[in-house]
Parts: sequence; structure tokens; C-alpha cells
Amino acid sequence: MPGLARKLLIYAAVDGLLIQPLVHKNQRASPAVKIDYAKHGVDPVPIERQEKNPLSPSFESYGIVGLLSVASTSFLICITRRQQVAQIRGKAIYVVTDVAIIPLASQEEAESTIVQTRDGLKKQDQAAAKGETVTDSDASNDEREPSILASDDEVPDDDPATTNPIGEPSDTKPGSLKTAHKRSSSVAEDVIGKKGQYGRFAERWFSKRGWGVEKRKLQGMSANDPSSPPPESDVSTSKGETDSVEAGFDGVNESRLGRKQPASTPKEALAKPESANAKDVAYTLMPKLLRTTKILLSSSSFFFSYDYDITRNFANQNHKSSDLPLHKTVDPLFFWNHYILAPFIETNQHSLILPLMQGFVGQRAFTVHNTPNDTNDAVVAVKEDIDDIIATQDGASDSRPISSDLKAIRRDFLMTLVSRRSTKRAGLRYLRRGVDDEGHTANSVETEQILSSSSWSPSDKLYSFVQYRGSIPIYFSQSPYSFKPIPVLQHSPETNYAAFKKHFVNLAGRYGGVQIASLVDKKGNEAQVGEEYEKNVQKLNQNGGIDGASIGFEWFDFHNVCRGMKFENVSLLMDSLGGKLNEFGKTVQQDGKLLQKQSGVLRTNCMDCLDRTNVVQSGCGRSALESQLKEEGFTIDLQLDKTTQWFNTVWADNGDAISKQYSSTAALKGDYTRTRQRNYKGAINDFGLTLSRYFNNIVNDYFSQAAIDYLLGNVTAQVFDEFEADMMSGDPAMSMRRVRQNAVDTSAKIVIADAKEELLGGWTLSCPHEQNTLRSFPFEECVFLLTNTAIYACRFDWNLEKVSSFERVDLRHVLGLRLGTYITSTLTAAQTDEKKNVGFAVRYTPGKEDVVRVNTRSLKNTYVKREEGKILSGEELVEATAAPKTDPDIAKEEEGKGGNKTKTMERILAFKALSARSSVADGEGEVVSEREMIRCVCEEIQRAVRAVGGGERVGEGFVEERDIIGLVEARKSTGLLEQLGYELKKFVWA
Repeated sequence: MPGLARKLLIYAAVDGLLIQPLVHKNQRASPAVKIDYAKHGVDPVPIERQEKNPLSPSFESYGIVGLLSVASTSFLICITRRQQVAQIRGKAIYVVTDVAIIPLASQEEAESTIVQTRDGLKKQDQAAAKGETVTDSDASNDEREPSILASDDEVPDDDPATTNPIGEPSDTKPGSLKTAHKRSSSVAEDVIGKKGQYGRFAERWFSKRGWGVEKRKLQGMSANDPSSPPPESDVSTSKGETDSVEAGFDGVNESRLGRKQPASTPKEALAKPESANAKDVAYTLMPKLLRTTKILLSSSSFFFSYDYDITRNFANQNHKSSDLPLHKTVDPLFFWNHYILAPFIETNQHSLILPLMQGFVGQRAFTVHNTPNDTNDAVVAVKEDIDDIIATQDGASDSRPISSDLKAIRRDFLMTLVSRRSTKRAGLRYLRRGVDDEGHTANSVETEQILSSSSWSPSDKLYSFVQYRGSIPIYFSQSPYSFKPIPVLQHSPETNYAAFKKHFVNLAGRYGGVQIASLVDKKGNEAQVGEEYEKNVQKLNQNGGIDGASIGFEWFDFHNVCRGMKFENVSLLMDSLGGKLNEFGKTVQQDGKLLQKQSGVLRTNCMDCLDRTNVVQSGCGRSALESQLKEEGFTIDLQLDKTTQWFNTVWADNGDAISKQYSSTAALKGDYTRTRQRNYKGAINDFGLTLSRYFNNIVNDYFSQAAIDYLLGNVTAQVFDEFEADMMSGDPAMSMRRVRQNAVDTSAKIVIADAKEELLGGWTLSCPHEQNTLRSFPFEECVFLLTNTAIYACRFDWNLEKVSSFERVDLRHVLGLRLGTYITSTLTAAQTDEKKNVGFAVRYTPGKEDVVRVNTRSLKNTYVKREEGKILSGEELVEATAAPKTDPDIAKEEEGKGGNKTKTMERILAFKALSARSSVADGEGEVVSEREMIRCVCEEIQRAVRAVGGGERVGEGFVEERDIIGLVEARKSTGLLEQLGYELKKFVWA
């Protein structure tokens, strides 16, 4: 495959940011790439036009992550620190430990960030060599002369013995963890250095000015302390509090978001966007987006290799040489930065396209010794440090058995663990649960355990064993605001089964047979989800399974069986699964050929697919390793062997990595995974992790989820509008078009009782919570149906896909319509846009044909006739439901017009258009505006009323175009508590 550039020189030119691949002294120079400041296009630069000795400040990067574009501004994300974590067949595997985010608005802004990044890296290198800790703030304040590296200077390759790139101490090899372990710091230093991980509260608490700045802002005062000296005029070279603290991440602040500012502008003026930009929500939230992006990509959870495909397991590897670039051969299911690399892919910059995989990679080297006098052999040496592991591989030779009975006295092996996290339904705990319409489940991870000789000799056998984890493949949700949230089942059984079947069709197509190990409780809150899971498996098998093959299902109540910390009882599950796992086998490769291919996969799940799943998967991995070593002539019981702490540790590290990516904390029950022992200290530690998860669930995860969806290309920038309005975003994998159309179809089947009634149209709209009002919270999504004789306002239960209640109004009783601006809240810019906040109100007088029905989910559905206003059956609906009340705003208007008393008998049904555009990036094409859609609905109603004999009433004034609730009126009715509540949520979440 064409080679990837392993090092890049990044510097700012007059007309664009230049990316120059660095090569060996005797190699031919590679063409540079320029990213234009104005159009953000990616174009190659001819070699003859490249500067041999650029004078601009620059820094070295290990690869390009992608180009992040939002709000007409773009940022280049590149890798500034990496760490080698493994070596597979002589190919180095790295983890990203830090990135730089460079604004592409102008040369001045790009150069300022480049200087800050370069000096920060240099200072961190110097401190690391001394065993000290450097915070982001300290690093960004360091100012030195640029270190220019000419394009014809020699650049060493990635050999760990010779490489000494910028960003790594000169006396350590890449990936060495020794310097990291030597570092020590106080809690305050850790919080300042990792403020993004601890949240904005800790950041402000430990900042130099503390809470005083925020308190002054809330009081409407200047952020500056009058007693403090004025800030430095030059933002990029300030010696005071750094830009990274002001903006919340290294190297990017408000002055670099594409807005040109005079050099004398104070920092405090840059910290808050101008009012002219208030409508651009994405721009306003950009500092938080960039900070979140930097934290996510620097979290040591993204892995890459320059010349090896880590996204495919050995059974699916293409071991033949290929002329295709790496990004075209990787598995798209695990290609995390594909979307933000699109500008480079479209322009065929193959040497710069570096695929990243989220998950885990760990490796251990161990030596097995045959003890002829004992029943079991023993592991006599283990190497866990990556430098020692690499040295073992580099110095290894063919390790085939030397005796005729195929049993060596001593053998060196490598165990490599690779977990690959799916890009489908990616996200965070409680915000991504269950399945989506395409059959993808939350927290889907493929884990491969590889056993090989330390030399990776083709003549030695290589073993691969693959497992899979993923959320229960049915629609359900859980509230993040509860310590022990109750699962809520969603959608109809038919919808659930369709998605459930898609999931297992996908799984069988990828792995073959499937065996399920469900670890949820058989009693309590989790039981209903487990029962639904089991029912769908039975239904699928009764219908012929997948291509005639049944799905195995084992329900193991982990908490009940292992009660009292007796996690060793997991062996009972291993005994039950043993036959199926033996049937699936493993992948065996020798001399470049597949001798055996794993024919099925074990699919393990609990509720989160984290803690209980980790314990069971590590148990399966242990059994697989014992079996593979036995084939090599060694009999080892890893459960009893006290020297196998290394095996438990690598699996515990894997569990912690996956847990941090899904729940922001390490895995629970990690003490048992590491030591195979459970005690009260582990229980106390688990309680602390649970509290931390709870905090993240309710504070940090909402925006992080929106950022993840945006980076993956699942949503557009409109997701930030949704976040600003509700402090959360929707699920892009849920097709709202399909859900809403299904709601219209379901409502029509249920509420239209007369077979002679013809459905003219159905729409999903927003309506007040209380009937006969214009503004009552919360507003809820409802279904509006129009037939040739009546209109129906249906309240819909979106979780159960059922009509909860509906009101029927005969068209002959409709007096008129009002169409116009309908503003229900003034808290955000989007909510005050008079072009998008549009609705209509139906005025009518109740008649005997008009009814209200409420679904009580019993045989006694309540039924009310409007004329009589009393209950005919059931006791759940009070008589006031049918009382002819009039909204106070409408009544006041009619009084002002001199209306008579009969006007008070009028009622209203108010509806507001939903947003015409969705944040889901599904190529919506041409979109009808909110006003056009509402006008269309009103015209349909007008025609239907005229058709039933209402010609006299349907004149020019039947549809009155006037504000329902205008902006001025809405501002008056927005209460102080409502404003304070929103500001508090915004303070915490945004």
C-alpha cells in the first residue's frame, strides 16, 4: 500500500496553512499540501514552489486527524503526541495522547496557535525529562524562538531505538510509560492540567481569579477586577492567565474563531460573542465544541498504525500486498475520523489520510516453561513494559518446538488484545441505549485476543479469538437523572422485532453463528428488558432464525448467581457456553494461510455492556488462551496460576478503556478482573465510580454526545441550535420522518371510526400541554388529522406508539382560523425567530358531535360529549375537561372588539409548526419552510369546511393572518423563574 507520511511540518503561509511531509535526507521530497484560509480547500503545492527553509514558526506533527468545519470556520486537527502501545508483525501501533487544533481564518491566527503549540510541546518535553508535571497553562505561556527544520534535514524513521521526534523526551523511547509513572502532582495541579476532564466548576475554582469572575458577570459587572492591572494587549503573548484557561483548551480562544479582532482588544471582550453573532448558535458554542473535541481526541482512546490495518481481525485481514491506500482497505465500521478527513479524501491526499480507531490495544510478552514432573506447566517470565515487549520481538527468532513430541521446554509468546468500538450508534451511557432503525446497537465493541510467537514467524501458528458486546437490541431508554434508572420500553412489538432481526442479520453476516450471553437481572427493573429480549429471540428462532440457523440464548443472572462477591461463579456460565464456543472454534493462521476460521461469535451484554460484561469476556478469553496453549503443547490453568496477574491486568485495562469511552469512568468490578478476588475495598471504589458516572450523566454527557455525533457526520450544525434550546440533542439514528409518519398512520387507524370518513391529510405539530390554551408548558408533539367531516387533535405516546387521547371537532362547528407568528419562549435566538416560529389556531363552538376520548389502557376508555359535558363511562376524566373555557388572551381580544357573551362559548385548538430542518445529516433535499407548511394546512382546512356547506363562513376573513403570540407579548409572558431556570441549565451544561 502507498506509504503514509509519518511526520509533518506545519506552518502558516500568507495564503494558507501548509502541511509538509518530512522525509529522510536521501529520499525524494513529498509535495506539500495547502489549506486555503478563505475557502478552506485542500490543494497540493508543487515541489518547485515549496520553501526549502521556511522562516515561519512551525511544529512537527505525527499525522492529520481531520478538518473540523462549523459556522463557516474551519480548524485543522493534528496529532502532536503519540505513544507506542504494541507491535504487530513488526508494525508499530500507536495511541493518540494529544492533538493541536489550528484555526484557518488567517495567517496571524494560525501562526499564533502554531507558536503556542510548539512552545508548549517544548516545555513539556523539558519538564518530562526532569520528571516534572506541566499544566496546559504553563506550557502555553512559554515563549521561545522558532525551531526551524529544513525540508532536507534528516528525519529518523519510527524505529523505537532511533526515533527522537519533538514531543518525546530524548532519553526515552516512544511509548515509554516510565516518565509518566515518575510524575507526581497535587490534586490542584491535576485539576488545572486536566480541567476539561473535571468540568468548568473545577476549572474556575482552581483558576487564579476563582469564582469572582463568574460572579461579577452574573451581576452584570465587568469581568475585570477594578483593583487588578489592565490585561495585556497582545492576546497571544500574554504573561498573565493564558488563553487556554480563558477558552478552556490549549491554543484556541475566541479571537481565533474566524472573527478578526484588533490587537488591542482585551481578552474579556473576546470571551463573549458580540450580539450581532447571537443568532449563530454554533459560533457561540464553538469554544466548548473545540474544547470537547480536544479532550475526546487526547483521551488515549484513539489508535492508529501507519502501515498495518488495526480495524480488521485476522480472519478478515487482507494479507496480500495491495496498491490501495490504507484508508480504502480499513473497515468503515471502525474508521472514526472518516467524516472530518473527507476534504483530504476527496482531493486524493493519500499520504495524509490516517484512519483512527477508538477502542483499546494492549500487548504482553510471556514465557512458558514445561515442567515434566508436574501436571501443569508454568509461566516463568512476563514482560509488561512496551519497550521490553518490542525488544523481545526484535530479538526473537523462530521458536518452533525442538523436540520430536512437539513439546518445547521453553517458548516465548505474545498476547495482543484489540478492541474496536463501532462508529454506529456511538455515544455515551444513557444517551445511546438499545438499537436503532438499522439494527445497530449502542456500545458495540469487537474484541480480538491474539496469541502468537514473539517473532511473528510465518511458520508459527497464530491464534485469534473474537468476542462481541453490544446493548440489548430492542428500543429502550433510561433517565440519566436517577441513580438506578428504570428502563422504559419504546415502540411497538412489530417495530422492535424488525430492528432486532436487522441486528442479528448484520451480526451473522459478519461473524457467522451467534450465541447470546445476557447478564441482566431476572428480577427487578432490568427484568422487563431481559424478558423482551428473550421473547424476540424465541420469535426469531420460530421464524427460521438467520438463514436457517437458530440464535443461542443463555440468560445468566449475574448479580443473583454471584451474590456475596462470589464472582468465581462465572465458571458456571463458562460450563454452559463451553460446547457452543468449541463449536465456533477460533481462527488459526500459518504460513500466510488460514488453517481454521472462527465460525461464530459470543455476544455478551448486561445493561451497560461494561462491568459484568468485562468479567465474563475476560473469563472466555482465559479459556480460549488455555485451549490455544494446549494446542502448542502446554497445559496451564490460568485461574490457579498465581503468575497470571499480567493476563488479568490487560483485560482490566481493556474494560477500563471501554468504560471510560462510554461512561467516562473506569469499569466497576475491576478489582476482580485484575486479581480474581473481590473485597470491600473494591466495593467502596465501585461506589465512588458510580457517583462519578452519575455526575457525568447529568452534567457533561449531553454536549459531549452532540459533539461526537457532529464529528462522525451524523448531524449538521443545527444540532447546536437544538442543544441551546433544550440543553440536549436528539438521536440521529432514529428516523423521525418514519416515526412521525407512523404516528399519523397509527392515529388515523384508531381515531377515525366512521369508514365513510376520508382522510385528507395528517401532520405532526406542536401543541400546548393543556387544552383550550395558547401557552402552557410543556409543549408536546401531537398529531393533527383532517378528514372530509372533522379535524382530530391527537395526543400521542411516542414511546409506546399509541394514541393517549384525542379531540374530535366537526368541521361545521369551525368558526375560523388564525395564522401567524407563534412564539412560546424567548430564551434562545432560535425561539424568537418570527420566520420559523409559526402556527395556527382553530376557533370553534362545541357541538354534540364533538368528543374527547382518553386512553386509560383499560376496558374503560373515557368518552365525553361536548354538548352535555358529562362522563358517559369511566371515572378518570373530570367533567371540567369538557367545560367550554376560553383562553384569556382570546377572550380579552374579543371583549376589546365589543364581542357579546356568546363569544365565551368559543374554544380554541392551537398548533405550532415543528422545525422544518433537522440536525440529522440525511440529505433532506428541498425543505418546505414552517410558514409555507402552516399555510398549506390552513388552506386544506378552509377547503374542507367549504365542502361541508360552510360557504357562508368561509370568506376572506376565515383565515386571519395575525400573530398568535408575537415577540413582544412572548417576552412579557416569559417569567423570571423560567429565565433563571434556563440560565442555570446553560451555566451547568453549556
